[in-house]
Amino acid sequence: MTYCVAIRLESGLIFASDSRTNAGVDNIATFQKMHTFDIPGRLRLVMMTSGNLATSQSVASLLDLKSRQDGPGSLCRIGSLYDAAVLVGQTLREVIARDGGGDGPVDLGSCFLLGGQLAGERPRLFNIYPQGNFIEATADTPYFQIGETKYGKPILDRVLNYRSSLEEAIRCALISLDSTMRSNLSVALPIHLMWHRNDDFTPRAPRCIGEDDGYFRELRAAWGRGIKDTFAALPATPWHGELA
Repeated sequence: MTYCVAIRLESGLIFASDSRTNAGVDNIATFQKMHTFDIPGRLRLVMMTSGNLATSQSVASLLDLKSRQDGPGSLCRIGSLYDAAVLVGQTLREVIARDGGGDGPVDLGSCFLLGGQLAGERPRLFNIYPQGNFIEATADTPYFQIGETKYGKPILDRVLNYRSSLEEAIRCALISLDSTMRSNLSVALPIHLMWHRNDDFTPRAPRCIGEDDGYFRELRAAWGRGIKDTFAALPATPWHGELA
């Protein structure tokens, strides 16, 4: 299992993912779920994955191979972010068709979050389903999650909106991941974090946040204290006298 969240804001995009895979209590490993593709001055793409690891790695590898060859199916040739989402969906179906002939009920499905910007087009964000079809984020629905989504959703719904700043959205995404890690052992550090400001195509590698990251330790401690302080300040129940 894993957890990834991507946010489409008026000012840009935020991407955050954990790095844990879990195929049983005795088979836990760390794999980066975030893949980036940049053409300086022209294109930035960020893709995050959940589900069958072999499928998602094959999709990422095929996309990279075709792009380096600059032939059919190359991300270098896309005319819009919509074309990139179509290409990821086609590649996903190709991998599942290739690998799906084995015996036994093996779930080869994977989900993808794909976002970025092509020069001359506004930033866009897509949620690509295991069947290869997809939906796009809007101002009314500015974020997508894949993987273990339920624990990190409340903070996103209560705090986040389309006009949130990049800095606010980064804090919100990190707290969403921390809340998930607090409640589910199948999600764990390190976190990979990436942001894109509108029309900024400067090449940038994802930031890796591990156990030794001072800011993340401070953030999660402050969030935990804040929850306890807020709970302590809540109005007493009207029947508290009967409970004394």
